[in-house]
Amino acid sequence: MLNSLEQKVFLDLSYEELEARNLELKAERKEGKTQDYFAQKVLKILKDEKKIKAVMLCFTDIEGKLLNLDYDKTFFINSHDNLTFDGSSVRGFSTQDKSDLRLQVDFSSLRFLPSCVFGPGKVMMFASAFTQDGKPYESDFRQKLHSLCDDLYAKDKTIVNVAPEIEGFLLDGIDSEQNFEALGKFELVTTGGYFNSLPQDKLRKFIDAVAEIKRCMGFENEKDHPEVAPSQFELNYKYTKALEAADQIQIYKLICRQVAKLMGCTASFLPKPVMNINGSGMHMNISLETAGRNIFFEKGSEISESGKKFATSILYYAKDLCLILNSSVNAYRRLDPKFEAPNEIKISSSDRSAMIRIPIGNEKSSRIEIRSVAPDCNPYLMIFAVVSIGVSKQDDKEMSKILNKREKLPGNIYDALRYFKASGTLKAILGDVSCEKFAEIKEMAANRCPKDLGCKVKVSEIIYHHEVTNQVLWYNF
Repeated sequence: MLNSLEQKVFLDLSYEELEARNLELKAERKEGKTQDYFAQKVLKILKDEKKIKAVMLCFTDIEGKLLNLDYDKTFFINSHDNLTFDGSSVRGFSTQDKSDLRLQVDFSSLRFLPSCVFGPGKVMMFASAFTQDGKPYESDFRQKLHSLCDDLYAKDKTIVNVAPEIEGFLLDGIDSEQNFEALGKFELVTTGGYFNSLPQDKLRKFIDAVAEIKRCMGFENEKDHPEVAPSQFELNYKYTKALEAADQIQIYKLICRQVAKLMGCTASFLPKPVMNINGSGMHMNISLETAGRNIFFEKGSEISESGKKFATSILYYAKDLCLILNSSVNAYRRLDPKFEAPNEIKISSSDRSAMIRIPIGNEKSSRIEIRSVAPDCNPYLMIFAVVSIGVSKQDDKEMSKILNKREKLPGNIYDALRYFKASGTLKAILGDVSCEKFAEIKEMAANRCPKDLGCKVKVSEIIYHHEVTNQVLWYNF
């Protein structure tokens, strides 16, 4: 059987060809080509390219976990407008009595995949969940973010540009998070840290491999390096539109996990897997562009009045937003001020304890950097909530009062839940049903963990984490 599979010839492009094809598609997304244009183009590619065997279709649950289905190419071509799945099998989605949901394909999201990571003959696309009667599903935040971006552009040609800085840890052993209870600890692959990882050690080889795959998938790499903590990494890439940025976060984490597994390791995006060293964050660099001009730039100033209003809105609702930015029990360990924790609700150009930093910038790069985001959040939900609040019309005089206060973000998930559930603003933005679902599943995980975090990472905060847990772990309680 295996020999017969090996005899088949599937699509297996070089890195150079992959990069060229993926950058061409990315350029067309940036130009704003229509969904009809992409649908025609993609279906033609699938029909003409005989060596493509399957479409990997990805979507994301309410907690931010990436889910995927492989569709046979011929079936996909003939049935792409009628793809259904069991929503009751997805945490936080539909109930058993209303289980069937539809997947609406975003043809513009096509990516050609390196066979060394994904297997030969596959391409990737993203999808959003819709109800049985064809309406956007209330708990699918990719679709909500898509609609928000379309509305902003239709209003005055405003584009939201986003560049995440995603940190993670390379841990020794496969599935080390799922096996944490048996292992009792995590093993780091190196004690090297910022700037001093040896060129051929395991961490550096991992970073180099991930960087090559990101490049061929059109990420447009900028800087790759070990981070401050031992065995920690960060690979940065060019900013892009908000929806594509959220898709890239999901792809980035998937690439890291698969490369790590091929090396006999685990790429972990737990915010604080190991005590007494720095945790992992996902700093979010955001700017608004209107009619081709970065409206966060103002000559002679750190940031424009528009940028300051956007940032002030985020600070004003910081406690309400905290559960979205830090959606796991483990995330609140990272907000420990002893390790450069960005837990102070303030703006600063240099103080790294500030929730929002204003980096040095020019007409192209002026932006705000939201530093209090954990890498295990739902990127679609997080960007949707932050942008919705940032662009909303508010009482500027009332909101500016936050700039004179010195408050901190909630220090545990229970306080964050309390602020989240009491927020009328978030209910108006996210919808009552989605707020209730999100709070309920976060509370379920929190209730399985000690309220007092203490000074030791507990088994429960790892194995019940939304990116780690599975049916076996969840029901072994």
